[in-house]
Amino acid sequence: MHYAILAYHEEGTVQSWTPQEDAALMVDLLEVNDRLVSEGRLGPAARLGATGDAVTLRGPGAGLVIDGPFAETKEHLLGLYVVEAETRDEAVAMARDLRKANPTAVYEIRPILLYVPGAALAGTQG
Repeated sequence: MHYAILAYHEEGTVQSWTPQEDAALMVDLLEVNDRLVSEGRLGPAARLGATGDAVTLRGPGAGLVIDGPFAETKEHLLGLYVVEAETRDEAVAMARDLRKANPTAVYEIRPILLYVPGAALAGTQG
């Protein structure tokens, strides 16, 4: 069985870190990543982009794109897709394709940075 481990933090606190503080944290996190990779227990890991850069697709038909990662409290995060897109609009178009298959879902579209070496997306080099 696979598990997603979603890391929550106060965004303002993370954004207040100096580059040196962030790099020191990443050294510690990458030690854990490296261990789990060597054990064959870690797939791609990602830090989500700023919530201010996120949009949400919801509503009937093609849906409406609204600013922010806003979901109703009755909703739960049940899946994650990592896609490669040139623009946010292209990523929204991909979410609309997913919506055709699951029209009752709400999709948040947010930029991410990959941190696992060699875990390239399809069509890219690792």
